[in-house]
Amino acid sequence: MTNILVTGGTRGLGIPTTEQLRAAGHDVRVLSRRSGDVRGDLDTGEGLDAALAGIHTVVHLATNRRKDIGQTRNLLAAARRAGVQHLIFMSIVGVDRIDYFYYRDKVASEHAIAASGIPYTILRATQFHSFVGALFAVRLPVLLAPDLPVQTIATEDVARRLTELVEAGPSGRVPDIGGPEIRAVPDLAREWNEAHGTRKPIWRLRLPGKTVRGFKAGLHMTGLPGYGTGTFAEYAAEQAAAKSKAVAR
Repeated sequence: MTNILVTGGTRGLGIPTTEQLRAAGHDVRVLSRRSGDVRGDLDTGEGLDAALAGIHTVVHLATNRRKDIGQTRNLLAAARRAGVQHLIFMSIVGVDRIDYFYYRDKVASEHAIAASGIPYTILRATQFHSFVGALFAVRLPVLLAPDLPVQTIATEDVARRLTELVEAGPSGRVPDIGGPEIRAVPDLAREWNEAHGTRKPIWRLRLPGKTVRGFKAGLHMTGLPGYGTGTFAEYAAEQAAAKSKAVAR
């Protein structure tokens, strides 16, 4: 059993990761400013020393599009003081190849972790199914679908890999992981319509710019075969079922 602190554990990837770590027998604390097992603020560093007391491994999943590097530095400082033995960082495939402000922050965080002196593991994954699903879930009479390829992956699959990495110990930068399919976003929009029993028109968006050129070139994907097994169609069906259940209540 390992004493683990998970940042970002109250939503998104953090939920299945916390569940799988606990199922594997680990003692897991979830850090949050409001609703976690322990309170702490990555923006200010307040509460981090207490939250990290007795922690062996940190799984750093919290992310903020404008604050990642600042939060990571605060966490690293507290982790050094606490004597943390392993820090796992969740990053994104292509962050060092696609020119995007959020990705630049991820790369800076990776570099800070590698230079921190704390034994570490860095895992990069492709976009989650929920990343594309959030675009389709916007309340519009149409589905907006950028004309780009994606290799989306289920958060449960990423959580499984993170659990493996906790048990493997510090491994440095490990191989990137991606989903089981490479698909065009408009094709996923059709699957979303089918799963939800809707017939919304699909607006294929052709976007300009350097960042988009990186995505068109596939720099955000690992290629096949992917690590993940859960497909976007399965995710869409799960979301549709959850929506129907909520409406029935």
